[in-house]
Amino acid sequence: MTAHLRPYHPSDLAGIYRVCHEVDGAGRAEAPRFHDPDLPGHLYAGPYAVHEPGLCFVVADRRGVAGYVVGTASTPAFLDWARQHWWPVLRARHPRRTDPGDGTLDHRYVDAIHDYPDVREPWLTSHPAQAHIKLAARLQGQGWGHRLMSALTTSLRERQAPGLHLGVAEANGRALAFYAALGFTEARRHPWGRTLVLDL
Repeated sequence: MTAHLRPYHPSDLAGIYRVCHEVDGAGRAEAPRFHDPDLPGHLYAGPYAVHEPGLCFVVADRRGVAGYVVGTASTPAFLDWARQHWWPVLRARHPRRTDPGDGTLDHRYVDAIHDYPDVREPWLTSHPAQAHIKLAARLQGQGWGHRLMSALTTSLRERQAPGLHLGVAEANGRALAFYAALGFTEARRHPWGRTLVLDL
């Protein structure tokens, strides 16, 4: 079966979590650095798919989900929802822990769950929508990223979102070039990378 893009179904959540864990912030195959491989998905994929499943799309092939885009039309509304419904459950399930010294990152991600920032950045007025996208290596360079972003931005325009923002790691030069080609511009630089914005 060739790869195809379709709207998200709740049965896709495990596959989305797997891709989120397997692909790192630079778009490369991630080394197994977690005792709990679901931790990246808890932060960067799951809450968006659960909160606004209509803004989630997947690319699947014969091996299952191989890419996705998740998002929200309103980051402030998402932050309010997550504060009430998402983080309390995860914080109870994942108490803080110390660094075991074995090279794993679980403790950092658990800290991020407990300390998730509820910051209303200045660009949220003009670009309140948000997106997270990942593709398995076997689908990269074939246009699936463009198709996923097109599906999301079309849905965001239907919801009358005025603009979209996302974060990109500075090490991910390929993604920075990808978003520049889509028309994104830089809103701010951070120690970890850049926030980019797109008018819708």
